[in-house]
Amino acid sequence: MNEENIRTQMRKGILEFCVLLLLSRERAYPSDILNRLKEARLIVVEGTLYALLNRLRKEGYLTYEWEESRMGPPRKYYMMTPSGMALLEVMRSEWMQIAQSIACFLPDTPAHILPPADSTPEPAASAISIEKE
Repeated sequence: MNEENIRTQMRKGILEFCVLLLLSRERAYPSDILNRLKEARLIVVEGTLYALLNRLRKEGYLTYEWEESRMGPPRKYYMMTPSGMALLEVMRSEWMQIAQSIACFLPDTPAHILPPADSTPEPAASAISIEKE
């Protein structure tokens, strides 16, 4: 597996989480989301983002509203639903557990990131159900 392939596969796995994190702060136009992802060096092609936004909307995690534009056609702004916020909290919890677990294998990890030596892992959050609106 080459470096580019590894980078792509790892980024695909966190794209949904990153998009939800961005939309949890404020509603956004897709090109704004793409720009923010590019700033974070999470390069995504436009088609991938639109497919993700559409899927999350169909699943009830996002909604959108149209806003008139001063230049050109109206713009579609995406925002989180309460179900989307609940999904994000589960993802955030899982991310923290995964990051903490990976940190155990990385050299020079600050002690405050590592779990206590006698801690028992919590049950997987995948057992938690998230109801859609």
